Amino acid sequence: MKHNITLIPGDGIGPEVTAATVKILEKSGVKINWEIVRMGAEVIEEFNTPMPPYVLESIKKNKVALKGPVTTPVGTGFKSVNVTLRQELNLYANIRPIKTHVGVPSRFVDVDLIIVRENSEDLYAGIEHMITEDIAESIKIISKKASDRIVEYAFKLAKDQNRKEVIAVHKANIMKLSDGLFLRCARNIAAKHKDIAFGDVIVDAMSMKLVMNPEKYDILVMPNLYGDILSDMAAGLIGGLGLVPGANIGEEGAVFEPAHGAAPDIAGKNIANPTACILSAVMMLRFIGEADAADKIENAVEDVLKEGKHLTFDLGGTTGTREFADVVIEKMAK
Repeated sequence: MKHNITLIPGDGIGPEVTAATVKILEKSGVKINWEIVRMGAEVIEEFNTPMPPYVLESIKKNKVALKGPVTTPVGTGFKSVNVTLRQELNLYANIRPIKTHVGVPSRFVDVDLIIVRENSEDLYAGIEHMITEDIAESIKIISKKASDRIVEYAFKLAKDQNRKEVIAVHKANIMKLSDGLFLRCARNIAAKHKDIAFGDVIVDAMSMKLVMNPEKYDILVMPNLYGDILSDMAAGLIGGLGLVPGANIGEEGAVFEPAHGAAPDIAGKNIANPTACILSAVMMLRFIGEADAADKIENAVEDVLKEGKHLTFDLGGTTGTREFADVVIEKMAK
């Protein structure tokens, strides 16, 4: 079976890490017909937008996409294309596995948790305006529909992966209406899944608990902003964002992408770590029913990291982006 999949190389280091990933996928035995679409800083001059209409059209048609990182301007410029993509395609669940790897220097050795982040609303709804010349206001949106949906997804994920506990993360002690609604929804959904343990933790306390004992946690589900912040923080506990894959899942499709940014300062230097993109592709393969190929690639990546002889620059090694992919391919062949 040949899979039609949209490929978005992105900008910055995106084209490098996606090229390395595609090379590995080609050696996995999975037949993929790539539809390559351009998106990001390089197309702004041509289309006056970093996300031309053909990007959404391609993903809607193929239902699955592998995406490299895309630069988001800070403070000025265009709205985040990542947020826009998720909202336009209703990719309501952002999934980021946080797992330690043998051979990678990190503060902990046995972390294996998943952050499930609501992807469609919260402060990322983009509703903001100037009240006066000196006062800006952003509006936080939390709905029952989105809260129920993301918590239900977290429990389904727990059952699919034989996880034992789901914890809802919130700030309902202060934001009693918005986060209070999210927490009530989480508790109501949890009551329907008594075979999975459930708890809730205030977000600032969760931050402390994660940096002290991250090995204690299984699946964390939370609104958009907290998920964005805690998933990056948790990545720091296992060696950095270069190791963290990601998926954006909706009812009509999915986009898989590394959790890290475009890092334009190192673009074109063949020093970016492609591991997060490769592992995002592993998640994609499982999504499309290619579990054997997913296992083969994931095991090869684990073997390379465990050996410690071919680590990329961010992990203290000297192996380039392309060379790392080549070593993974060698491991796959054994």
